[in-house]
Amino acid sequence: MHPPSDIHHISSISQLMRLLDLPAPLHPMIALVDYRNVPIETFPKEQKISLDFYKISFKTKFKGQIKYGQGFYDFEEGGLAFLKPKQIVFPPVDRESYEGIALYFHPDFIRNYTLGKTIHQYGFFSYDVSEALFLSAKEKKIMAGLFASIADELKNNIDLFSQDVLVSQLELLLNYSNRFYNRQFITRKSINHEVISSLDQLLNAYFDGGDSLKNGLPTVKYISSELKLSQRYLSDMLRFLTGLNTQQYIQNAVIEKAKEKLSATDLSVSEIAYELGFEHSQSFSKLFKVKTNVSPLEFRNSFN
Repeated sequence: MHPPSDIHHISSISQLMRLLDLPAPLHPMIALVDYRNVPIETFPKEQKISLDFYKISFKTKFKGQIKYGQGFYDFEEGGLAFLKPKQIVFPPVDRESYEGIALYFHPDFIRNYTLGKTIHQYGFFSYDVSEALFLSAKEKKIMAGLFASIADELKNNIDLFSQDVLVSQLELLLNYSNRFYNRQFITRKSINHEVISSLDQLLNAYFDGGDSLKNGLPTVKYISSELKLSQRYLSDMLRFLTGLNTQQYIQNAVIEKAKEKLSATDLSVSEIAYELGFEHSQSFSKLFKVKTNVSPLEFRNSFN
């Protein structure tokens, strides 16, 4: 299936280099671009771009406010943003949003390495750009050093060890990114708890307002959309703070609502299951037993 006509599809890094009016890369499946060397006018105006490869953007400084979840927060030290293949890249709107360094690498570059099998575990490739990794001054220095090492290696003549070295450097960069994202979840705990509070309010309103009757159980996609967060970021954040991913968090909320109805109403188990959005009461009873180790009727009887 071809992308829509308003999306410029780029299948190779060599094609991207031609678009940016840059020399062909020495390594056809990996390239580092410093956008200070590329005129902003080079990009097709008002045309989205779809890449068949990974992109890691490193900005050494941000100006103004950056959207984060439902709010806007100030940070100045710079940050990283990650894109996986087939995601849409929006053209820069001004010089400030255009500055920075970008590392591009094709999936085939890492395919025969362990990283090719584990890269999906780096969940930040599925985050929105607004959920960028915000770097401290110390972290920015470390990342700048890693990008500089990759740049130096890319300047060398290709030999038998070039790809091994570059993949190792890339994996090190991703592992540091994992560490710094973990730190970000800690340092932004108050912001993240605001998200959890909003999530709880959203789930309560969903069940109490009858949305579950009309639309069934709330989905991860619906919850993420309402909170204006990517599905992967929300799940990673919840797992870090609560030990549960989004689906598990929703299931726990369902069970708590079920407990309320079982203990405070005379509704049958089937009626409660229906009100909560289950198509079949057996599915509800099975989930309840898994989560509480007792059946819905056994739970109800414990109050009598």
